[in-house]
Amino acid sequence: MIIWLNGTHGAGKTTTSALLQQLLPDAQVLDAEKVGEVLMDIKPGLPATDNFQHWDPWRPLVVETARRVLEYTGGTLVMPMTVLVESYWREISNGLAGHGIPIQHFVLHADQETLRNRIQNDKDLGPSTFRFAYLEPYAEAARTWLHNEAEVIDTADITPDQAAQQIADSVLGR
Repeated sequence: MIIWLNGTHGAGKTTTSALLQQLLPDAQVLDAEKVGEVLMDIKPGLPATDNFQHWDPWRPLVVETARRVLEYTGGTLVMPMTVLVESYWREISNGLAGHGIPIQHFVLHADQETLRNRIQNDKDLGPSTFRFAYLEPYAEAARTWLHNEAEVIDTADITPDQAAQQIADSVLGR
């Protein structure tokens, strides 16, 4: 099984995924961003883009990487990754379903003010123009399709531990 943690930058995906992994037996974290980093390292380089998700190989490589890791390890993969383009989500989710891999899709949500504060005050990454740029696309995806495709966990007033526990309870049917 795959537990996909979606949501924009600052929602808490990375922190929550590490905490969730500790709550679920046989769970591992696979960050699909690493697949994008592999593509970014190709020399002399793929066509210019502002986001590696726009490269056609990224989506099927995410599917194939997740499938192969699950085939090798079994258990559950927790995958923290922002996907805001509906057709990209469909390609990934349909690809995984085509291999018989069930997905539980969660969106870690917070209001725009909370997200701006988190990004502005991030002690590890600092303020990031890239991360700020995704606030409006996230809001648009949330309004139009994303929140209908997933279980939404509002992280504005809860800790990452509480978010992880809510997801674990949902996954384990508690």
